[in-house]
Amino acid sequence: MATQRIFIAGHNGMVGSALVRQLENLPDSQLIVRNRNELNLVDQHAVQQFFKAANIDQVYLAAAKVGGIHANNEYPAEFIYENLMIEANIIHAAHLAGVQKLLFLGSSCIYPKMAEQPMTEAALLTGTLEPTNEPYAIAKIAGIKLCESYNRQYGRDYRSVMPTNLYGENDNFHPENSHVIPAMMRRFHEAKLANASQVVVWGSGKPMREFLHVNDMAAASVHVMNLKNEIYQANTQPMLSHINVGTGVDCTIRELAETMKKVVGFKGDLVFDTSKPDGTPRKLMDVSRLKALGWQASISLEDGLANTYQWFLQHQERLRG
Repeated sequence: MATQRIFIAGHNGMVGSALVRQLENLPDSQLIVRNRNELNLVDQHAVQQFFKAANIDQVYLAAAKVGGIHANNEYPAEFIYENLMIEANIIHAAHLAGVQKLLFLGSSCIYPKMAEQPMTEAALLTGTLEPTNEPYAIAKIAGIKLCESYNRQYGRDYRSVMPTNLYGENDNFHPENSHVIPAMMRRFHEAKLANASQVVVWGSGKPMREFLHVNDMAAASVHVMNLKNEIYQANTQPMLSHINVGTGVDCTIRELAETMKKVVGFKGDLVFDTSKPDGTPRKLMDVSRLKALGWQASISLEDGLANTYQWFLQHQERLRG
């Protein structure tokens, strides 16, 4: 078999780096990556020139402008513009260069704010989005529709996967703008070092969330990319082709905090500040489509947190800020 040249867009990010780890030992595969200073994905001409010269066989589109609620609120124009440009440039340039296989990585925020739980793929475009990250969500929905449109018009095999809340190696542990797991892990770690008597968690601890380790996400992505076309098409529809990726299991924020306390080794008390908002009561993905395609998550929350904490301890100097 000829060597497959696989381009991973966004290889330095949490998901992209997990894809590199997943794919780098595959036989007959050569990974192609470019740093930001080598290839600006927002520049249409540069992206087209890259594809023209690079002779790519497969694309994993993990590049995106991402951030928490604060960043999404402060910079909505950048979030919609940059994400639209990145995906449009890569998908169109891949098509022009004759690349037949591409996997687009989206986000569970594509679903309506009041979507029924657990959220099925069919919930897409059935209601109003969460206002805080609507520009980002709109861009991700456009990415799904770009893939579907090139499939329908040109017979391409461009697929989309939508992960639940991800965590793991290379996560963002910034104290202000990180997501719940890295923020909580850093807080518990600092409380342990300070011999603090307690850690305060926002809200009642009752909301339920689903968390997927990024190594599971990478494994699911490779599985979906390499599914035989007839199996993929038998389980999807041309205009409803995206696939949810999650564990199909959620836990309360209290359970997450208790597991985090155990993993980090914090000996003090857990206190819940009920004056702070809880947010959505539940966010869970329906992963029956993915299971029908032969894949399910294998990393438990406790094992995933332990793995992430080891990585955090080894990279603390780089993460200070």
